[in-house]
Amino acid sequence: QVQLVESGGGLVQSGGSLRLSCTASGSIFSINAMGWYRQAPGKERELVATITSIGSTNYADSVKDRFTISRDNAKRTVSLQMNSLKPEDTAVYYCQADLKRAYGSTSRDYWGQGTQVTVSS
Repeated sequence: QVQLVESGGGLVQSGGSLRLSCTASGSIFSINAMGWYRQAPGKERELVATITSIGSTNYADSVKDRFTISRDNAKRTVSLQMNSLKPEDTAVYYCQADLKRAYGSTSRDYWGQGTQVTVSS
């Protein structure tokens, strides 16, 4: 069993900041990339940011220079610091991890349950 548990969502005013965290637990051999995705009402889920096991990052153009992704491999956590939030950042944010459950197994994606971020204007 593998679980990804997110925390840190909430309501914030435009221009404010929030920090999301996600911890992976359970039967895990190794974790490759981790990331954050979001889905706004009526829209498809989209990539926000990803980070590899060695710290290489990738961001959506819409969040570059405002959001910062980081991870702690020892604690199996990934975080997303969100600054200068805008109303268009309002969405459910999902944690994602590409991981292996055993040596020699094929990696696959696992997802958290999502956390709501609401930015008021």
